[in-house]
Amino acid sequence: MGFQTEFNSVCKFKSEQELYELLEYGRGKMLKEGLRVFPTGQKVIAYTPDNRAVAIVLITACVSEINFQGREVTSVELQLIRKLTDEESRVQTALAHEMFFGDHA
Repeated sequence: MGFQTEFNSVCKFKSEQELYELLEYGRGKMLKEGLRVFPTGQKVIAYTPDNRAVAIVLITACVSEINFQGREVTSVELQLIRKLTDEESRVQTALAHEMFFGDHA
């Protein structure tokens, strides 16, 4: 057991439904497996499950716990700041692929 620190500029969704709720309602929650640290109060880029940059979000809460099934989970609450333009999305997606999601030599 141990905490894993997330990249300071990346908030990747694994669930399309969680991402849809954030973009549709302006607030959302994301569940992650494992104990992770998301920096509350920080603005980050949100990515789709297929690693496409879509929005700037504010992390409003982060709670890590061992649930009743004995699984380590982290719940992250987010607030939508704004959706990215097509050009911003293209640039951020390319940079993130090179820095975080691409092949690491």
